[in-house]
Amino acid sequence: MSGHPPFGAQIMLNGHEFVARQAAAAGIAFSKVGNCFTAVADPAGLARIADALSRDAAVGRLGQVCHRWIYSACLCFGLDLDEQQRSGFGYGLAVYQLEYSRNLIFADGPTMQRVFDTVVDRTRSRLDVPKIRTIFGTAQRPRRTRKRSSVIEAAIETPTYDLTVFKLHFGRLTGKAYTKGERVLRSEAIVHNTAELRCGRMIEHFPEIVTRLAGIADRFATALDCVDTGFLRDGVLDELPTGTQLGATRVGRVDLNKPRMHDALRAALALAPAPNGFTVSEFTAKVHALTGHDHSDYSVRQAAYDLRKLRGKQLVDKPSRARRYLVPPLAARTIAALLTLRDQVITPILAGVRSPRMGRKPAHWTRVDRDYEQIRIDMQTLFNDLAIETPLAA
Repeated sequence: MSGHPPFGAQIMLNGHEFVARQAAAAGIAFSKVGNCFTAVADPAGLARIADALSRDAAVGRLGQVCHRWIYSACLCFGLDLDEQQRSGFGYGLAVYQLEYSRNLIFADGPTMQRVFDTVVDRTRSRLDVPKIRTIFGTAQRPRRTRKRSSVIEAAIETPTYDLTVFKLHFGRLTGKAYTKGERVLRSEAIVHNTAELRCGRMIEHFPEIVTRLAGIADRFATALDCVDTGFLRDGVLDELPTGTQLGATRVGRVDLNKPRMHDALRAALALAPAPNGFTVSEFTAKVHALTGHDHSDYSVRQAAYDLRKLRGKQLVDKPSRARRYLVPPLAARTIAALLTLRDQVITPILAGVRSPRMGRKPAHWTRVDRDYEQIRIDMQTLFNDLAIETPLAA
């Protein structure tokens, strides 16, 4: 709180505290790690309590909590009650920052860690995530769910297990995924300034703010899923190298063998989770970040043309009269599959079959390395059957 008029104040409220107290009053048993519910006896009942916070009826309760605290515990040090009444001094409440999260509770802790580590490993390069933060805990996640007491609340304030944090920043919006406790995987959307949502920031707009942030959290989780697991429908590889019609204009083909188009697809995939889409300039900046090029190598005009080609193949969407582009979920799966097929299947296999025998075995021999080696051996047999000679084997 500011010490001089008009005594501006910042109030931070934790929704999980309200939910925990309401759940305890309703007789719903749960366990909690910090601000995360890790075990719930009645998930549907807890969800109903949590959803009540985003309804219109919650606005009055939030206002009462803030006013009771600010007038009785803080403002009295600057203005006594008589001065407050004579001056007509009053506060208007606005929502500045908000966090919204969804929790997935796994039956098995090691399975959760393995799934999340795999997702992070596959998506961090595709989404251009420069750093993954892992905080090491002091215990291994148990393979079996630990028996818990029948108490209403069991809170743990310090992390016991490894905490892996995956973050994507888009201006004043952040999408985050991380592990929590033994078996919880959380996806979270954060708005650092609610003006970014463009729906008003006064407390009367709180339900709309929560609704929009919930949509961003859902789209973030969907984008991670689409980028992680690719999909190619029949005919895509044959359609991409052909020209297409976009409105009254004919645009060129999408050729993955061209470095410029390959970089454009990488940039589009990296921007797929953007909550509000992206502009041509943001797309250009992402290409520059991925390739190290500047405007002399790749200009905004070239980026706009590449986006038109991607729109022609339904890999990028642009709502009418909008200046922002979106990557639909199915398009994100297609782009992820195309890049994976070219960069992690075709290119290494063709490089491997040039040598008739494997060199020195790597120090770290992963399952993927074994898959590549088996394919290399099988491809040598196939090439012999088809009478195809590789340069080094000739």
